[in-house]
Amino acid sequence: MGAAEERREQLKQVFREASVCTRCALSETRTTVVFGAGNADADLMFVGEAPGANEDKQGLPFVGQAGKLLDTLLGEIGLERGQVFIANVLKCRPPGNRDPRPDEIETCSDYLHRQVALIEPRVICTLGNFATKLLRRDPTGISRVHGQPEVHVLGTRAVRIFPIYHPAAALYTPSMLETLRADFAQLPALLAQPAPEQPEPVEAVPEYEPDDVTDAPSDAPADPLAAGAEAIEAARTPEDQLGLF
Repeated sequence: MGAAEERREQLKQVFREASVCTRCALSETRTTVVFGAGNADADLMFVGEAPGANEDKQGLPFVGQAGKLLDTLLGEIGLERGQVFIANVLKCRPPGNRDPRPDEIETCSDYLHRQVALIEPRVICTLGNFATKLLRRDPTGISRVHGQPEVHVLGTRAVRIFPIYHPAAALYTPSMLETLRADFAQLPALLAQPAPEQPEPVEAVPEYEPDDVTDAPSDAPADPLAAGAEAIEAARTPEDQLGLF
């Protein structure tokens, strides 16, 4: 088995784990786990905040009007959904579409980190304000950072994070569409750049086990995404779902 095939198999295993996940209370209110979908070898990955009502019903990300606009914007730069991978910070819908809570982000971030490590994207587009703040670990709003690529480390992998407005913004504010188009127009050049230099490998972290969390010392370091969520909160005024394997 080659390296690419091995990564696909590992990604399927992460999907199987996520599909029956009960790590947080969202497992009690969700309809379906929305793991993500697309090309397992994608150079371009999109990460939103959390599934909405349509996604919760169908188990697939961005299946509503915002998803259709995303498809259109991809088409305008010569790409299609089957060439990218789309996921969310949370894999389950928060009730009433409320914002994700720090504890939910902490327990779910392992899935996103493992997705990034196995897919190995060159560029990750954060969709909207919340996902941008979380992945950049900074409370600066999307209006100030959209269209500006930065290299960040997510889990064990360095990637170019490219913040853009959520496509839903253009559905409510039509003038936003041209801003989205201008940002999308930068993607081909970004994807043509070499992948960022990767950090030195570290010892493997044991897989998540609830007892490990329960027994952890009170001064144990918090997950960076969850820590970022806390800062933002303080600052704020079946396998065929995986697509092209």
